[in-house]
Amino acid sequence: MAGGEATYVDPSALLKLYLHQPESAAMNAWRARIRAPLAVTHHGRAEIVNGICLAAFRGTISAEAARDALASFDEDLATGRYALADLLWRAALQRAAELSRKYTPSLGCRTLDVLHVASALELGKPRFLTFDSRQRELARCAGLRLAGLPRPGAGHRQ
Repeated sequence: MAGGEATYVDPSALLKLYLHQPESAAMNAWRARIRAPLAVTHHGRAEIVNGICLAAFRGTISAEAARDALASFDEDLATGRYALADLLWRAALQRAAELSRKYTPSLGCRTLDVLHVASALELGKPRFLTFDSRQRELARCAGLRLAGLPRPGAGHRQ
């Protein structure tokens, strides 16, 4: 398994493909190198849609830009750039609780960040891509290899 098939991409990183953010250029360059479909959970799909809609609510993009971004995301789903991955949620949530007990006291991870690392582990994806510094450290501690991107800044804390 190489490239996209082996990589779990945090939805906040995928969002950078649809919204102009500081890390968008790096994410676009990475995605251009990866031709395989990327796995996205149903939860991840909802997170991307909500992120686009939240940007419109906050006024960082126009309503028209939000419609265009949503249409682009829907097109990418329809054309196979993403593969919706079914996740056994009970197992993922159990894994997330275990990761939280072990690493959150020292790393300060947020619940969604832990859930995405647990999802990668449950889906058998050995590589992890995120721009969030704490989530990167959690993924590394959990035994995942980090996808090659430029070194992240402070992360996407919102």
